[in-house]
Amino acid sequence: MSLLGIDVGTTGCKAAVFSEEGRLLASAYEEYDVQRPKPGWAELDAVEVWDKVKRTISQVVSHSASDPVQALAVSSLGEATVAVTEDRQVLGPSILNFDGRGEEYLESLSCALTNEQLYRINGNTLGNHYGLTKLKWIKEHQSQLYQRAHKFLLWSSFVSFMLGADAVVDYSLANRTLLFDIDRETWSEELLALAGLDRSKLPDTAPSGTVIGAVSDRVAGEIGLPSNVSVVSGAHDQCANAVGCGVIEEGRAVYGMGTFICITPVFSQRREPAVMIERGLNTEHHAVSGKYVCFIYNQGGSLVKWFRDTFAAVEHRQAEEAGRDVYADLFSELPEGPSGIMVLPHFTTTGPPQFISDSCGVMAGLRLETSRGDILKGILEGTTFYLKECVESLPPTGIEIADFRAVGGGSKSDAWIQLCADIMGRPFVRPRITEAGALGAAIMAGVGSGVFPSYEAGVEAMVGLEQTFEPNARQHELYQSRFEQYRRLWPLMGEYLRDLASE
Repeated sequence: MSLLGIDVGTTGCKAAVFSEEGRLLASAYEEYDVQRPKPGWAELDAVEVWDKVKRTISQVVSHSASDPVQALAVSSLGEATVAVTEDRQVLGPSILNFDGRGEEYLESLSCALTNEQLYRINGNTLGNHYGLTKLKWIKEHQSQLYQRAHKFLLWSSFVSFMLGADAVVDYSLANRTLLFDIDRETWSEELLALAGLDRSKLPDTAPSGTVIGAVSDRVAGEIGLPSNVSVVSGAHDQCANAVGCGVIEEGRAVYGMGTFICITPVFSQRREPAVMIERGLNTEHHAVSGKYVCFIYNQGGSLVKWFRDTFAAVEHRQAEEAGRDVYADLFSELPEGPSGIMVLPHFTTTGPPQFISDSCGVMAGLRLETSRGDILKGILEGTTFYLKECVESLPPTGIEIADFRAVGGGSKSDAWIQLCADIMGRPFVRPRITEAGALGAAIMAGVGSGVFPSYEAGVEAMVGLEQTFEPNARQHELYQSRFEQYRRLWPLMGEYLRDLASE
């Protein structure tokens, strides 16, 4: 019997079937576009995404008929919800976290509850990217939809519900609403009252890896799944990534190399709010019971894509036509050692600790002899320096990182991983399967359905490690000097960049 992992993101969805030994049997991917019906709005067409999720499932099931699916789970983006009726009809689009609607409620909410008070309950500070303000906006501006809705479901729970499961969301995704009590592991009556929202509109909650129903006969017949496939509660995508690369114990962290670089360390006990808030760090349930995670992130793959489209647009088009990977060509141009180009990666709103939105990017050190490879390496170094500064602020929190597991599209590049290891001064380990979200969901499906007695057993059976990248001592020493120069750049230029960005 096999296990199905489904990973639903902001711009695409993936389904993958794995054997109980972690062998990939089939995978499929579908893209979709963010809808922008008005300036400042950003939505997903939930009907379109659901259709594409079904299509990816159907494709992988048709290629794994000899090893039928026993159980499935869903990993997904956070924050966004979908309004549904009790008979599983979709009522409207899903408002994404970077949609501007709801910002008008922040001032009154902040007057009623300090960030430290909110953090003690929920593990996050107030912001418009969470579900709370979006749901308030729907209640006020789309009151008929709000009243008609049986539940507002986060994406993992929405897909599970549409497949036939009960309306249940796991703890990690529930946290992304700002309405979840992280210690009591249930919805917070205090936060619901403050927001003016109804508990009845939210799903029940359960730990990741819990059986929450089965695929209905109707849906099974439509997409080709066997009857009575168990549906298991999934997780927020970063937590699923962690499971899918074996990051389930303290001292280890995911280094997700996607559109954003996201470091996800694991810890066992909640930290004091003040020390976490100072560093811009959240606290969220891991998919693994008794463990927590936080997120350290900034732009990564988005800057590499910008470089590709700006400096290599023709080559990219030619490579696509020839079925070649242009990134392999571009990364072959990276010079040895530090680049000599200092990049401040403020091309858009930054991540923790400051979440700077009123700055802009900088490339310093350009000369007539500067090559395209120097610029690309400077970009990679700048994004890594940003995260190194955050990691070096962790000791007062008690969160430790001994090594990183590199996953995501960027982890296919040996050169990029080695650069990260040299700058961070820690080993980076690349697993055999680097698209870890779907694998993590499949492991959760196995734990919930009894294929594995624990997450430890599931990881041991399904997660294989491919290569370890040890830091080069000489390169690390050189990068330490460059890092100190990097740390001077924002304090020196901050006021000027803010003026420049405001024009």
